[in-house]
Amino acid sequence: METSWDCVVIGGGAAGLSAALVLGRARQRTLVIDASGQSNKVAHGIGGLLGHDGRPPAEFYALGRAELRKYPTVHVLDGTVAVGAAAVRGSHRFTLSLADGSTVTARRVLLTTGMEYRYAEVPGIAERWGDSVFHCPFCHGWEVQDRALAVLDNGFSGVHRAVLLTTWSDSVTLLTNGPADLTAEQVEELRVAGVAVDEREVAGLVGPGASLESVMFVDGTSRQCDAMLVPVLLHQRSALAEQLGAAVLAPGTLFADAIEVDPMANTTSDGVFAAGDASGTMPSVANAVAAGNFAAAMMVRSLATERSHA
Repeated sequence: METSWDCVVIGGGAAGLSAALVLGRARQRTLVIDASGQSNKVAHGIGGLLGHDGRPPAEFYALGRAELRKYPTVHVLDGTVAVGAAAVRGSHRFTLSLADGSTVTARRVLLTTGMEYRYAEVPGIAERWGDSVFHCPFCHGWEVQDRALAVLDNGFSGVHRAVLLTTWSDSVTLLTNGPADLTAEQVEELRVAGVAVDEREVAGLVGPGASLESVMFVDGTSRQCDAMLVPVLLHQRSALAEQLGAAVLAPGTLFADAIEVDPMANTTSDGVFAAGDASGTMPSVANAVAAGNFAAAMMVRSLATERSHA
């Protein structure tokens, strides 16, 4: 394998594979380094992706890799980047050290590392995550339509999620997991939307395997629930952005530390780009594919401009 590349894409999820396809077709020598930790691999299928609706994520990524094999300009490596650094800022020669001890260099780096999804530490959520427990109704709402649904949240965001979920079912309950933090206006909004509010403290989820049948409360009572929407906070998986000099944004309601990018997918470190969940793109495979495609085009333009000014 070569050790010097035009572009290194770190992360082989939807954004990374999409970017690699564009880069390869633009005749840029491209290496994709993939640690295979895509967050959506636990899901039953990808919801709402044209041409791949319902396809299992692992199968989708395998198809993407197969497409890349047609291009001699692209190589996919299963591995993990342990350390990233630019030897001289502005030199556009980045050095990446892999976990196996090898190193590669690149003129441009694209961070498509995805994010770590963190949710409430409630017993029963982890084993049902991506199935009967989810965070995106647009990805999973169709599969649980017209069933007894719940939202585990409180305050403004809980109201927003619960009202949105009524698009898929008339039976929606907002579980505030303790005293409700709601204004009179929010209480009325939920009433009009037909959303019930349950303030009992949640002890855990019950049901066989990945299925959900009920929510158990600390007081020993329970409530029927077939599927549950829970909020998540997305975190960077590694310190790579920081090591490469790319700044992250202040914590928000969805992203704890999204990589800061400008409208052209540039990070604050010249020559380092970012796309997909890692850069604060609204999480979905469709959005990640589009973001990777766009970032790759900007990288090609950057390289072409550099050559014309050499």
